[in-house]
Amino acid sequence: MGCGVTKNSAFNKRYDKAMKAAVVIQRWYRQYVARMEIRRRYTWNIFQSMEYADLQDQIKLYNFLGYLMDNFTPSSSERNLISHIFRENEVCRDAEWERYFNYTNIDVPDIYSGPRLTFPLDMDQAADLVEAFKNKQQLHSRYVLQLLLETWKLLRGLPNINRVSTCHSKEITVCGDLHGQLEDLLLIFYKNGMPSMEKPYVFNGDFVDRGKDSIEILLILFAFLLVYPGDVYLNRGNHEDHIINLRYGFTKEVLGKYKLHGKRILKLLQKIFRWLPLVTVIDHRVLIVHGGISDTTELALIARVERHRYVSAMKPPKKKTPSRSSLYADSELHNEMIICKNSRGSMTFPKPFAARESFQRRSLQDFSRTVARTVEEELEVRRRQAQFSMSSFSQSHHILGTAPSCESEPDSSEVIDTSDNDWKQILDLLWSDPMSRDGCVPNEVRGGGCYWGPDVTEDFLNRHNLQLIIRSHECKQDGYEFCHNRKVLTLFSASNYYEIGSNRGAFVRLGPDLVPHFVQYQATSMIRGLSFSQSVKRTEHTALKVLREQLFVHKSDLLSAFQELDKENTVERVLHLDLPWRVLHPQLVSSTTNGMLDYHGWFRDLALKNPSSEHIEQSMLETLYKHRSTLETIFRIVDTDNSGLISFEDFRQTLKLLSAYLKMKISDEVINELVISTDTNNDGSIDIDEFMEAFRLVDKSRLEIGKSL
Repeated sequence: MGCGVTKNSAFNKRYDKAMKAAVVIQRWYRQYVARMEIRRRYTWNIFQSMEYADLQDQIKLYNFLGYLMDNFTPSSSERNLISHIFRENEVCRDAEWERYFNYTNIDVPDIYSGPRLTFPLDMDQAADLVEAFKNKQQLHSRYVLQLLLETWKLLRGLPNINRVSTCHSKEITVCGDLHGQLEDLLLIFYKNGMPSMEKPYVFNGDFVDRGKDSIEILLILFAFLLVYPGDVYLNRGNHEDHIINLRYGFTKEVLGKYKLHGKRILKLLQKIFRWLPLVTVIDHRVLIVHGGISDTTELALIARVERHRYVSAMKPPKKKTPSRSSLYADSELHNEMIICKNSRGSMTFPKPFAARESFQRRSLQDFSRTVARTVEEELEVRRRQAQFSMSSFSQSHHILGTAPSCESEPDSSEVIDTSDNDWKQILDLLWSDPMSRDGCVPNEVRGGGCYWGPDVTEDFLNRHNLQLIIRSHECKQDGYEFCHNRKVLTLFSASNYYEIGSNRGAFVRLGPDLVPHFVQYQATSMIRGLSFSQSVKRTEHTALKVLREQLFVHKSDLLSAFQELDKENTVERVLHLDLPWRVLHPQLVSSTTNGMLDYHGWFRDLALKNPSSEHIEQSMLETLYKHRSTLETIFRIVDTDNSGLISFEDFRQTLKLLSAYLKMKISDEVINELVISTDTNNDGSIDIDEFMEAFRLVDKSRLEIGKSL
């Protein structure tokens, strides 16, 4: 018996030791997972904070340019530089635009090896197009224009709200944002099959921008829409907007891939975007919309909206009212067609600028009120525009033949529509986001749309007899996320959106029971060989790099705040990014002495790769770097012929616009030095891409470490 007791005692000791070891391992593993989760979350917060901050900058710039349009005299050269992006209401007939987009005079050379399309398209041609893009082939511009023109004709006959029905034999597949990531679309087709009568699809907007294959995605989707118009449904997103495209890459992509006919392609895409339907409803029970809703969203009103009037959802359109003279009709035609290149003047203000905050901190809804005028004020402005146009008409009459010969509607005048309820309905559909608390408040983070709560969702679903809202518009780490008691589903189909490994993409299938079935994926093979820790580290590295850039561009503000020796959260007070700075501190600062940071030395470690001229003051270079995205957007606006080049005079006017926007003085001497240092080949023009590449941030300390390794 004693022997047995001894064996049990030894077993118990070994068991206790094993249990203690298991507890230690389990505790270590939980701590490890918790640390990884913290790193994953703050990395995600960095990316989202930067994305939304960039959107705010875009809204501020657009509001500022709108302010110039409404307050500068018609003859000011700065107004002429930007006026073409605000021409929303072309008075040309559709038939005349179709002649302008005519493709028959574009020859396809015999050496062209890409797809050759014949219309009407069939399934085989659509599949061939997918295969060609998969193999990095490019569709000839003749076929691009032809396909886009057929798509435009089809979209003009579609309603604002698509109605889709399921049956026992098929499911409906819903996809979220793709953002120019062709790999994701190809993977969706691989996993789920291509669109067909048995495999209907709903694509929920944001097909373009950010990714490098936006035009290919559009052409694929439009091809399947033409082949299966009753089984492929496209909703408009907030990035189907030519103003947004100027900043986020789509305009640059099209002009780079189609140098000769890119301008016509972009113009036709503007018209297509404005005709995209706004909402899709499945079986009268599931609403699919890109952004979301508000407490004023009404489907009956949305069904009646003239959606094609909204070339950009960022500004309300103008309405036509009686009493426009034939004189103004001529001036409107002239303003639509002229490319203002030669006339240069000074800024002339009918009244002084308001405070900078008056336009930079407003949402789109708020800003729309500032441009509303009385009828008398509007007519006076139009009268001055007519006088200006007629005085210079003879100088540019030859330009009118390059675009459609438009006719104005008789006895009508364009006045800002002060009852902009229709516009706000569309703005909410494209820009809104859900929030956890009840209510409906302006979306200050994005600058447009609203935040709506669970109570708004409940009321909307009850009023319209719906059971679920599927929306996109926000990147989610798992590709989808429920909120509002599982009555709102956010769906995002662009995997690796911020960085490889940052998020999964997802699509959802809905059968007759309308129960969502999700498929998640990551399109790149690079992530498959990485462990969870390696994936987090890779994404974290990119996020911290972006964050260091933000710290550098706010160098002057941070230095001033540091010198005050305050005990507040200095960095957050300057950057307003709502990030966990205490957690991020070890990742951003390599060394401290007794808990003190040599912030002058820290900033010296970050250097700007500046133009060759050493005479340009550093603060000026830092300012240009800080607002480089805004500067590039203005460049794209000023580049009216979409060549990627601007003249010295346009360059000067661009910097003048930037200086007015920033409320800072940029001297002619500084501008001349920038011109000389940037024009490296002495051809008398500025290459936009080369100029933007000149402002790139490098981390000196990390660069030296890398060299030593």
